[in-house]
Amino acid sequence: MVVKSATKKRLMELGVSEEFAHKLATDRNMTDIKSLSHDEIASTLGISKDSESFTNVMAVIAEQGSRRRAQKKSKKITIRSRAIDDFDRPEINIRFNALNHVLVPHQELVGDANISEQEQFDVEQSELEPWNMVEEDEETGEPRIAKELLPKILITDPVVQVIKEQAEIIDNAKLAANPEHKPLAAGWIADRVVKVIRNSPSAGKTIAYRLIVEGN
Repeated sequence: MVVKSATKKRLMELGVSEEFAHKLATDRNMTDIKSLSHDEIASTLGISKDSESFTNVMAVIAEQGSRRRAQKKSKKITIRSRAIDDFDRPEINIRFNALNHVLVPHQELVGDANISEQEQFDVEQSELEPWNMVEEDEETGEPRIAKELLPKILITDPVVQVIKEQAEIIDNAKLAANPEHKPLAAGWIADRVVKVIRNSPSAGKTIAYRLIVEGN
């Protein structure tokens, strides 16, 4: 049994643990791994399909599968390019993550991505409670959060796109593992709140919130 070092390195760079990358890369390249069924991957890793570790690994594999399909749309490819692609060079597929930049503070979605309107209201109300932003809706008489008072961030912002893509990768993996899973709706991230956490040697930790909007 031979561990394909290039495949193992690729998996680790994509966020798979060394242990799981080692098991998956044993006698397999990325093409072989992407052809495995969910049961085969779970058996290879020695974990349950219901575990978070399995979901994360499936998300990585699903993402690579979608990128490869996109590349195959163009039939004009040289022998040299095909040979290089067979080595699965990570720099071809890895997109720059704005959140990894040293000057960009940590930012995360308030609440899980795939939640109901009531769950979203509850988690955002709890998070924004110190600012007393809950008021009565003039039309329905129901309580609402005056999120329009928050600073805005466009849905096209690189940070928002990273948060969106990461959430959708995980959600797609859940759908692949469970066909009855309800996927995220189109435009789901609009009107969601982003939590911004800044750490400063002098000021310490500060937290701010921004509202994701589709336009100015």
